[in-house]
Amino acid sequence: MTVSLTVPETRAWSTADPYATALRAGHGPLFLHRADGWLLPLDVERWCAGPDDADRTVLAACRGATLDIGCGPGRMVTALAEGSRPALGIDVSTEAVRRTRAAGGAALLRSVFEPLPQEGHWRTALLIDGNIGIGGDPGALLSRVRQLVHSHGTLIVEAAPVGLADDLDERTPVRLHDGTGAHGAAFPWTRVGPTALIRHATAAGWAPATAWSRDDRRFVALRPHGDGRGLR
Repeated sequence: MTVSLTVPETRAWSTADPYATALRAGHGPLFLHRADGWLLPLDVERWCAGPDDADRTVLAACRGATLDIGCGPGRMVTALAEGSRPALGIDVSTEAVRRTRAAGGAALLRSVFEPLPQEGHWRTALLIDGNIGIGGDPGALLSRVRQLVHSHGTLIVEAAPVGLADDLDERTPVRLHDGTGAHGAAFPWTRVGPTALIRHATAAGWAPATAWSRDDRRFVALRPHGDGRGLR
C-alpha cells in the first residue's frame, strides 16, 4: 500500500513561537488546545532530558539503522549515536533540529511526507511522544512509514497512555497554547489507543509484533505484513 508524497503535513510546529521557545528553555508550559478549551500538556521537559526508563525499553528494541520521525530535541537519536548505533532524526522544527545536532545527533529539517534518505531500507522507525498524531491521519502516516522501513524492519509506535481507552481514536483540530493563550492556526491531531492503532496499522500493511507498557506509557511494535513474525 502506498501513499502520495503530496499528503500535507502541518508546518505549525516549525513556525509556532511557543514550541521553539519551550525547546530553547527546555521546559513548558506548552499544551495542545482544542476548540472546546481542553488542554493536553506536552512534556517538553522530558523531551529535552535524557532517555527515561520507558525510553530505554524503546532503545533496546531498536535494531540497525533507526529513523526517529518527529525527533524533537533529539534525546533518542543522541542516545543511539552515543552507543555507536546509526540513527537519523527528522523534524519540521528548526529549533528541534538545531538542538539534536548540538547534542551530537544527526537530524534533517524534513517532513515525513517529503523524500527522505534510504527509503525502504530503515531497519527501525520510531513514532513516539504522540507522533502518531502527525498530520491528523494515522492511516496516511502509517502507509507513508511503510514505504520507509525495510521489509524485515520494525516500526515502534507510542499509543495513548494508560488510563485512556484501548480503542480511543480521536481526531481533532488543535492549536499550540503556552499557558497564556493559543497561538497559530489550528492543525489536525490524532490520539489512538493500542487497539485503534493496530486497526489502522493493519489497513496500512503492518502486522503487530509485540506490545508493552512502562511508567504509564504504551508501545506497539509493528512489522511489515507478511514477514512471518507474528505477535509475541
